[in-house]
Amino acid sequence: MTLRVRLIAGLLVLLACACAAVGVVSVVALDRSLLEGLDHQLFTSRGRFASSLEHSQGDSRGQSAGTFGARLVGGVVTQCGVVAPQRDTDDTSSTGPTLTLSAADTAALAALPADGRGRTVRLSWLGDYRLMAVPGLDGDTLVTGLPLVEAEGTVHRLEAVEAGVFAVALVLTGVAGALWVGVSLRPLRRVAATARGVTELPLADGEVELPRGVPYTDPRTEVGQVGASFNRMLEHVGDALARRHASEQRLRRFAADASHELRTPLAAIRGHSELARRHPGPVPPEVRHALDRVQAESVRMGHLVDDLLLLARLDAGRPLRREEVDLTRLVLDAAGDARVAGPDHRWRLELPEEPVTVAGDADRLHQVLTNLLDNARTHTPAGTTVMVRVGPPADAGPWVELSVADDGPGIPEEVRGEIFERFVRADLGRSRASGGTGLGLAIVRAVAGAHGGSVEVGSRPGRTVFRILLPVFHGEEPSLTDSYLIG
Repeated sequence: MTLRVRLIAGLLVLLACACAAVGVVSVVALDRSLLEGLDHQLFTSRGRFASSLEHSQGDSRGQSAGTFGARLVGGVVTQCGVVAPQRDTDDTSSTGPTLTLSAADTAALAALPADGRGRTVRLSWLGDYRLMAVPGLDGDTLVTGLPLVEAEGTVHRLEAVEAGVFAVALVLTGVAGALWVGVSLRPLRRVAATARGVTELPLADGEVELPRGVPYTDPRTEVGQVGASFNRMLEHVGDALARRHASEQRLRRFAADASHELRTPLAAIRGHSELARRHPGPVPPEVRHALDRVQAESVRMGHLVDDLLLLARLDAGRPLRREEVDLTRLVLDAAGDARVAGPDHRWRLELPEEPVTVAGDADRLHQVLTNLLDNARTHTPAGTTVMVRVGPPADAGPWVELSVADDGPGIPEEVRGEIFERFVRADLGRSRASGGTGLGLAIVRAVAGAHGGSVEVGSRPGRTVFRILLPVFHGEEPSLTDSYLIG
């Protein structure tokens, strides 16, 4: 349950307990007061009606209707009667017809001690009565009683009134409490809404503008203390994110500048090494081998510099070229190149009959396909089947799914969670001279994100699948004439 529901429920439970306590005390007090009043009437009568039963039907003058009287001698009821109701205003109450008492009634009357104290006894023909027994002048016992029906009715009416009043009080208290608690918790809801807004921000990437915080920060209240602490936390998080973003920007500028500046000396090294290799004169084998290695490493370093420059520009938010791209044609071209580079693998294609088009940069999407197919060829043994599929995703929607699957050994579990990070290698023991730079999958994720898509991987022994989701092309794309296009 929410805090609001718990507070209101607790308030209603406490109020219900208080109402129950008040109701029980008031009912018990009223019942006792009514019984004391009946006992006073019985004590005042001192058994006059019971003693009068010895003579004819008894003297009921001054006795209220329903008054019971009985005379006992030696524990045996000799006479008993009840005052009948008045028939008109001129008549006085008279004794009713002779009563027939049951054995239980007789035993209950005989068990009454003649001590002048009232006791409640249920008579089978009359109901509940308040009886009092006193000793007579002739050694007999005189029992006088008054009916409890009026007292019980009064108590029941009080119980009904209290139940109605308490129910209304609980309802009104619940409504008022809900409003009051809602108003009191409004600052806390603002804190929750602000925190929820922070969780929806992309804190992991780019510059993040955090909300200004909550206005209610009165340190005298618990909610105010929470708000003040939350605002201080937002300030610390904002400072940390700002410092991290500034550091990342400096690193990206350094990578972009370094990559750009390295292009010229690398081109010069490659040119001079190529020129030296074409020297017409005799060249010692050691020198030729060294020139070949310089040429190969300069080419590899050139690819690494190009990849770093591409990632730096994508990190800086530079837009890609936006045009209609036939994804099926890209798959056919990339798979053909992969088949030539890896003849020992089995290459399979699953393409729709109609061309599938997306909006994006054809060169970069081709690079994505090439990186995925190169990974499948490099990290799986000969004879592995590689399947490339283009089609709608399992959950449909305005997306195109491009997947590359293989039945190789799979990605090691220790690097599976960071496989798209830079300079991460699935084969930790593989030599860097064998072709990989550790940037291929980082480029795949960056290019997919720049196209408004995403990439994910699922891997287990015998099954590895890379899935890329790209938005479907919807007609004419906006012109990027004034935008910087990554080439």
